[in-house]
Amino acid sequence: MTDLLTPGEQTEPPASTGRRSSSGTLRFVLGKLGGAVISVAFVAGLGFLLFRVLPGDPVLTMTRGRPTTPEAIAELRIRFGLDDPLWKQFLDYVGGLLTGDFGTSYAYSRPVGEMILERVGPTLLLVGTGTILAVILGMWIGIRGAWEHGSRFDRTTTSLALTLWSVPTFWLGLLLLMLTGNLFPSGGMVDPSTPKEFLPQLLDTAHHLVLPCITFVAVVYAQYQLVMRSSLLEEMGADYLNTARAKGMREDMVRRRHAVPNAMLPAITLVFLHLGLVVQGAITVETVFSWPGLGLLLYEALSYPDLPLLQGVFTVLAGSVVAMNVVADLLYRVFDPRVRAV
Repeated sequence: MTDLLTPGEQTEPPASTGRRSSSGTLRFVLGKLGGAVISVAFVAGLGFLLFRVLPGDPVLTMTRGRPTTPEAIAELRIRFGLDDPLWKQFLDYVGGLLTGDFGTSYAYSRPVGEMILERVGPTLLLVGTGTILAVILGMWIGIRGAWEHGSRFDRTTTSLALTLWSVPTFWLGLLLLMLTGNLFPSGGMVDPSTPKEFLPQLLDTAHHLVLPCITFVAVVYAQYQLVMRSSLLEEMGADYLNTARAKGMREDMVRRRHAVPNAMLPAITLVFLHLGLVVQGAITVETVFSWPGLGLLLYEALSYPDLPLLQGVFTVLAGSVVAMNVVADLLYRVFDPRVRAV
């Protein structure tokens, strides 16, 4: 005979279900964090080995064109630790990473960590501003293009996005410099002659930011547009949208309340997944426009090669990619109940 349950008993979920859900979430988060640590460690070790096989000698580059005795060159090698066996250099490098010490730059004779902190701000300003504009522009065009699928607007914007996505960043930057060089500064972040007050500095920084930001947005926005367009096109054939229309809901309400929110998940995931990658993509933009960020610092370090500076910037950029991948995975679990159920 079937047991009868009270309404309260029928609606109360088993206590073990909540515990299993919390345990699964904790295991998922710990697994992702553990994988991130392993990935950063692997990339840092790989970077150490790769930079050791770069052509060029840091000491000879630094002393080029200067009368330097062999004894002085040998002393510089000892000072930089370049005469140590490779295994000892690697252990010193790992020990420094574990204590937060990236070493001292060969070229600038300054702590690498200090130099990285100085350059993080300009990179975040460029990447942050560019990413926000690219996301807003790409998603708006993608939503309108999908809803007006096959229209002139859709065909034109899709063709333009594919074209800009395939254009080399440095070429687009140089083209903008030639076309608008008289309207905007060609390099740097702030003119040295600008007064030190807050407002003049802010306006001058914004003026210098225009060309790098346009170059960055023009290349990056296309991926958000195409993903949003594709995702919304898939949602437009869903039965629940036809049900909403049958109930008398206006077309713009169907789009805003139902279609777009459900189509946003892949685009939101892509934003965080590509945040780390766009930091690396800013290397070309910063180099073309002499924007004083991590990308330009990495380019300058390659010219020596300045091994501690290369390793430090490379580790920070790789860590940003791994960190954003973890954030994307965690957000995907939050937004998509199908992933939470696994």
